[in-house]
Amino acid sequence: MVKTELCDKLGIVHPIIQAGMGPFGTNKLCIATANAGVLGLISTSGVDAGQYQPEVYKYFIETGGGTLEDDKKTVLKKIFKQTLDGTREKNGVFGANVMVSAEVRQEANDTIDAAIEAREEDPEMKDRFRVMFTSAGDPMPWGEKVKRAGFKWLHVVPSVKAALRCKKAGVDVVVASGHEGGFHAAWEPVHSMVLLPAVVDALSGSGIPVVGAGGFCDGKTLAAALALGAAGAQMGTRFLATQESDFVEMWKQGVVKAADRGTLVARGIVGPARWLKGPPSLKHAENTLKGSPGVYLGKPDDFTTVPPELIMSEIEGINAAYAGDESKALMAAGECAQRIDDMPTAEELVQTIMKEASDILEALPKRFLA
Repeated sequence: MVKTELCDKLGIVHPIIQAGMGPFGTNKLCIATANAGVLGLISTSGVDAGQYQPEVYKYFIETGGGTLEDDKKTVLKKIFKQTLDGTREKNGVFGANVMVSAEVRQEANDTIDAAIEAREEDPEMKDRFRVMFTSAGDPMPWGEKVKRAGFKWLHVVPSVKAALRCKKAGVDVVVASGHEGGFHAAWEPVHSMVLLPAVVDALSGSGIPVVGAGGFCDGKTLAAALALGAAGAQMGTRFLATQESDFVEMWKQGVVKAADRGTLVARGIVGPARWLKGPPSLKHAENTLKGSPGVYLGKPDDFTTVPPELIMSEIEGINAAYAGDESKALMAAGECAQRIDDMPTAEELVQTIMKEASDILEALPKRFLA
């Protein structure tokens, strides 16, 4: 059995995190992965998608046990309660993924407040809804609120500089996300083989475990993450293509069918994003080069400098995915999509990953040590 300090810190069986993958719902997926013994994350940013992405919002609400008449706090609390109920038998551990970029600071604050209230209202919720996972922004403004509420706090970073800022902020676990990852990617294309060991070295002696993200999808890559000094791996695209995944079927099948060099990077609302390659995403990449070249030059821009039609075309592409229109659909996925060719249950996937990783780690000394 493979067990690391991540398991001890979070109370999970296996050192794997199922990524939040917002703004797309992971309401059903989170229950399945938590029951499989890994950290399940609820994607929460879909609760704010109603104005521009009504199909995403509707799907998010329905899979979370809510109704379109519910206000934001009610929806979130229903999702948290549904997750608690769905993971009770297996005593699954779960958390919420909240995007905290400057553009959505108020929305993030509202979501964290709803999570805190849900935990305060139910002792069982406090016991198993253990994690607040923040992403796509600066951790510094959030430490007091998250830590005071008693959450284990995880934050995702794209650089050593950002990891050191997490240390200063008091983050419990740092997730180092390489450029191979799906959808939201860093402005500078630093990949996992470089980023992960660099962050591990930078945080050495701090007591802060590091988790690798970006390109991790099986036992081989989990074993590689552990060899590089990580305490575990986060997987998004691999869990997207599971039977319990909330993503629409066309999206899931798109990951399974992705071939060699099957993704590309183009604009993605809050910065660079990785998409499944196809006519719509190739056109989006061309438009990105014209309207938001900073995506390819490592120069951040924002809503005030990007042509509105570029952002709207992305929104329309995601809406097309939920409408089943493959000719216009933009579907995010990590670079590891080209290595995924099946759609198991979450339990089957986790067991396969852990057996492969265990076999590899057990065999390595016999292969290479005299």
